[in-house]
Amino acid sequence: MNAVLSPMETLKRESHGLRGTISASLDDAISGALREGDAQLLKFHGSYQQDDRDLREERRQQKLEPAYSFMIRTRLPGGVATAAQWLALDALATRYGNGTLKLSTRQAFQIHGIIKQQLKPTIAAINQSLIDTIAACGDVNRNVMVSANPLVSAAHARIHADAAAISEHLLPHSRAYHQIWLDEKPLLDVDETETVYGPNYLPRKFKIGFALPPINDVDVFSQDLGFVAIVEDGELIGYNLLAGGGMGTTHNDPRTYPRLADVLGFVSAERVLAAAVAVVTAQRDLGDRSDRKLSRLKYTIDRIGFDAFRHEVETRLGVALAPARDIRFTDSGDRFGWVAGDDGRWHYTLRVESGRVADTPAQPALSGLRAIALQHRGDFRLTPNQNLMIANVAAADRAGIAALIEAHGLDAHQRGSALRRTALACVALPTCAQAMAEAERYLPTILDRIESLLTRHGLTEAPILLRISGCPNGCSRPFLGEIALVGKAPGRYNLHLGADFQGRRLNRLHRENIDQATILSVLDELLGRYASERETHEHFGDFLLRVGVVRVPTVIAAEVQA
Repeated sequence: MNAVLSPMETLKRESHGLRGTISASLDDAISGALREGDAQLLKFHGSYQQDDRDLREERRQQKLEPAYSFMIRTRLPGGVATAAQWLALDALATRYGNGTLKLSTRQAFQIHGIIKQQLKPTIAAINQSLIDTIAACGDVNRNVMVSANPLVSAAHARIHADAAAISEHLLPHSRAYHQIWLDEKPLLDVDETETVYGPNYLPRKFKIGFALPPINDVDVFSQDLGFVAIVEDGELIGYNLLAGGGMGTTHNDPRTYPRLADVLGFVSAERVLAAAVAVVTAQRDLGDRSDRKLSRLKYTIDRIGFDAFRHEVETRLGVALAPARDIRFTDSGDRFGWVAGDDGRWHYTLRVESGRVADTPAQPALSGLRAIALQHRGDFRLTPNQNLMIANVAAADRAGIAALIEAHGLDAHQRGSALRRTALACVALPTCAQAMAEAERYLPTILDRIESLLTRHGLTEAPILLRISGCPNGCSRPFLGEIALVGKAPGRYNLHLGADFQGRRLNRLHRENIDQATILSVLDELLGRYASERETHEHFGDFLLRVGVVRVPTVIAAEVQA
């Protein structure tokens, strides 16, 4: 491996514990942006510097700098927030942001459109709500995901507690965040030694997810580190440990690829934190720090070999991993509407298209959820699929919540196709710097077009996973879609087909760099065949594989099946 460090590694090492000159950049009234190095370090504090790409050329011609703004992302293990916290974030998005809340595919809130002068007040206010943004981005462990399935209530609570403990343990020790954003005074006796991360932190971002079979809503095989809960007689006994998943890739660079996690073995519930530290520190010490395109854990495992990596983890853990337990996943989606937990409390999952909570003429979602939060005595849970669960509703409160849902048109899952209910899209244009094509803004259009095809072929209620990404970085987990559009250029996408419905098989590139007309022509033919040739209960991705439209994939998740 090349021993020359990438520029980002040098920046992290010389950042004085992620401080850089962020404070000075914030005080600079001349520009709406931070200095270049500070904009990179800002990610470790939970924010991205962005600009409105719709306005770039106009502002360039006017000899103005880009229309800079900032996105803030929360650290929210498992996506659980109180009603009071929802109201606080709603108020901040309305006062400082663009008037919307974004529910991300990592179960975190995002507030978009914050100008530099309001960045510090917004982060400080988020902390006052007892939510923070520490390590929501950057080369550290990101927000820890947890299955939103609450049906086995006691086990789910224990799983969430394990996820929260890992999230807390893997926070940076640097007090830079507290000093920059919360005006904490530096203390001489505070030890900021990064015992887990080291002075350079991780080679690249790191993602952890907890799945609770039979629902794989966190797409656990896409995570750098996955924990699959093993529950017997309602009690959590441990986890199957997975490592090496990742969706990000780069167009036309064959060295990069999406990958599904491997199954390392089984760990008892008491060793979950130690197992997480073992995997994270192995990546810290063995990951590639010279080429950021090859720095994720998936490339580390493929470079040194799976057996060598498992041995490294076991050595750090101090015990051999037990054989993985039998598991079975049935799907990767959300259960909409009312469901009851085994403790008698109720949970309502509502559909939020692209995760964007906003007031529109058709659906006053932000106002509706504000009204619910004022009445709700339980909590809110962001799902891994950009939807929202109104959770822990007492039986006596159910009718009142249901009335507010209906009054504000929040029961969108009852309208449209099954495809619409499960579609994912990243933000993409105009604010994402990596976007090559539209995603969130394009989703309503392409859904309408594909739904017309589904209606023609009698497939309106056929559950099909559609995912759209504005670039190949994979924020919407596109390579696990039965149909996926990955942005290549404005109005043009790579069409990927053939993932399964359980999150265990990657799709494959079917057509490259095609426009909407070609996409719809291809899908029209394939959906027609699916309607007439499918077997009973056969999913679309499985059908494409069986009839040879998609060739046998090279990588299928090594799920242990009962």
